Amino acid sequence: MTAPDPSPATAPAVNHAPRVTPNFITEIIERDLQGGKYPQVVTRFPPEPSGYAHLGHIFASFVDFQTAAQYGGRYHLRMDDTNPALATQEYADAIAEDLRWLGWDWGEHLYYASDYFERYYAYAEQLVQQGDAYVDSVTGEEMARLRGDARIPGTPSPYRSRTPEENLDLLRRMRAGEFPDGAHVLRAKIDLASPNMKLRDPVLYRILRGQHYRAGTAWCIYPMYDFQHPLQDAIEGVTHSLCSLEFVDNRAIYDWLMDRLNFTPRPHQYEFGRRGLAYTITSKRKLRRLVEAGAVHGWDDPRMPTLRAQRRLGVTPEAIRAFAAQIGVSRTNRTVDLSVYENAVRDDLNHRAPRVMAVLEPLAVTLENLAAPQTLSLPYWPFDVVRDSPDGLVALPDGTRVPAEQAVRDVPLTPELLIEREDFNPAPPKGYKRLTPGGTVRLRGAGIIRAERFDTDEQGQVTRVYATLLGEDARAGGVIHWVSATQGVPAEFRLYDRLFRVPNPEAANPEDAQAEPVPPAFDPEENSHEDETRPLNADFMAFLNPDSLRVTRGVVEPSVRRDPAGTRYQFERQGYFWRDPVDSREDALVFGRIITLKDTWARMDLKPAAPARDARPDAAKPGKAAAPAVPTSLTPAQEAEVTRLTGLGAADAEARTLARDETLLAFLRDAPQDDTFGQVASWTVNDLAAGLRAGDVRVTAAQLAPLAALLAGRQVTTRVAREVLARAAHSGEAPATIIDRDNLAGGLSDEALHAAIAQVLSSNPDKVEAYRGGKSALLGFFTGQVMRATGGKADPAALTAALTAALNS
Repeated sequence: MTAPDPSPATAPAVNHAPRVTPNFITEIIERDLQGGKYPQVVTRFPPEPSGYAHLGHIFASFVDFQTAAQYGGRYHLRMDDTNPALATQEYADAIAEDLRWLGWDWGEHLYYASDYFERYYAYAEQLVQQGDAYVDSVTGEEMARLRGDARIPGTPSPYRSRTPEENLDLLRRMRAGEFPDGAHVLRAKIDLASPNMKLRDPVLYRILRGQHYRAGTAWCIYPMYDFQHPLQDAIEGVTHSLCSLEFVDNRAIYDWLMDRLNFTPRPHQYEFGRRGLAYTITSKRKLRRLVEAGAVHGWDDPRMPTLRAQRRLGVTPEAIRAFAAQIGVSRTNRTVDLSVYENAVRDDLNHRAPRVMAVLEPLAVTLENLAAPQTLSLPYWPFDVVRDSPDGLVALPDGTRVPAEQAVRDVPLTPELLIEREDFNPAPPKGYKRLTPGGTVRLRGAGIIRAERFDTDEQGQVTRVYATLLGEDARAGGVIHWVSATQGVPAEFRLYDRLFRVPNPEAANPEDAQAEPVPPAFDPEENSHEDETRPLNADFMAFLNPDSLRVTRGVVEPSVRRDPAGTRYQFERQGYFWRDPVDSREDALVFGRIITLKDTWARMDLKPAAPARDARPDAAKPGKAAAPAVPTSLTPAQEAEVTRLTGLGAADAEARTLARDETLLAFLRDAPQDDTFGQVASWTVNDLAAGLRAGDVRVTAAQLAPLAALLAGRQVTTRVAREVLARAAHSGEAPATIIDRDNLAGGLSDEALHAAIAQVLSSNPDKVEAYRGGKSALLGFFTGQVMRATGGKADPAALTAALTAALNS
């Protein structure tokens, strides 16, 4: 039979998501289109509406939707709502709303699996009449026993030999509600001896009474995912059914159904590797548990991994799409560190968020020699952002783009100020560069002050600092931010952080929680009728981060009152913030921190746990020798070692560090003494030293040599090499294996690089003219364009040299 096309072949609205980098799926699609197999690509994304869309859905939806868009195709959103116990209209509406916010516009192509219940049932009867399906009446336990295992073939059920007439009668009576739940199931009659357990007569229908949110009580039998999903693909005219790797064995059922029901044209299923996310859970049952237990304040709590929560947090859809584009499509499962997502958010906000000042934990400062308030005109944007602006313009908080000199705001400087409490210390430690008694510090944009004296309360806590505003010829070692105490706007600040304190909160054993999680080969909770009766392992609750939310009260500069509520700011030295869209009001501002300025977790992950501090100042730790002081000069033996290392290719400075450190030298002993030695030595000193001294590095120097060779041959970029180096050091897996498995190789030839540069320059003649006229800042624009055109494969140094030469020719 021919599957009808449910609507005209119209492409979805153009979106501006980053492109899907070339991969095995795009190669298949290009081959199919060139060969005329399909006139148009049609894909679908089929979430189960049993919870809110979450970060685990991002990658799959990006691959499904953006792949179709790139090839002028059509994509569908499909609600897999065949489980009456879990699916709700609330979840279906929320998923659609959040995915549309993410940037996907499927137009009229929103479908529900429940729309086709009658058609599924008709196909079931057809299979029964063909002798390809039968009604089985054994218990679930007996059915599992009869299936056998990997070594023992299955045994036919005593009901497998029922005639088509008997099976059709029982199936119709199942639909009519004559039997209790679990009394019978409809099974496909395939192959009980197949090595693929999925083909050992899978269940197609089950009796399940319940109130379906769309169908009511019209049905008491419901199709299983392996039956419904291929049929709806064919009915909708899907061409490439993309799913994650756990469904690779299910593809045999998919193909069997297409053959038995004779769909022409027919869809094909293709599997890609799952992408897990460290420090995160995406199980809908566990997310529901967090909400019900009061560990979070609802599905939109900004600490939750739901898209609804990320929206409230202030993350933009552009940042999420950029993150999805970075992950890469491959045939293997992979865990992505949460820092990759967080850095995508930072990169997006860095060029979106104007800079203002806010004090989160205030300490009063009186400027004794400032007689009257002043009004300062301070820039919203730092020099580096202005320099990198492709058109020489920067944005005001309302989004208007203006020359940098116009992107300023008025900031009142008054005799009474507030600074951060941590920015004044009456007994400063060594190296402290902020305000101290008698010391100086620069107030951002306002000049240098000197602390003259301070007040304390009965507990000895500093309550006020008295300072003098000095001239510009004074010197200061540090810079701090501030806000007027009399004109600043009071606000509540919610400092959000990661919800879990370990990389693998779903680990079965607590000792595995600190290890990098491995994406499961099969996730029983995604699109496969999640079983709410299964015991829920609540150990993940023990790994909640007690510091995931900290609330303070402080002040923010008054310029924010004029700005739109949706403005995202960088509060200097504090992080990126915006007004909470739920709780903030004009008379009671609430700012939530979207992300910190830097990745504070990376430092915690890499450094060894600090030993308990000994109260005796000069005492060595029990059982440990005191760390030897680093000599200021090298011994003759060490100088000889430097000569040997530099002769092998190590840089002089790195050779001197290695010569002093037996741990690093020991690591390098198995490094090949060839052209790769210098690069391996550099990584040892600059990237691995701390981990080697702590005993945390699992890769060997010999394993690093092939990575150095790939980098030297420009088969991987510096960015990829550093990423693979970090992963290999943590996991012990050979870098070359990681690169091969994740398809990270594929440097750019000189010819391809020059062709990409020529294409970018010819597409932007006005900017080429502006660059040659003196706007050298446009070099950053051209670099970004070429990087995008080459899929990030261009070597930065080679790109800069070739691009500069082309622009100056």
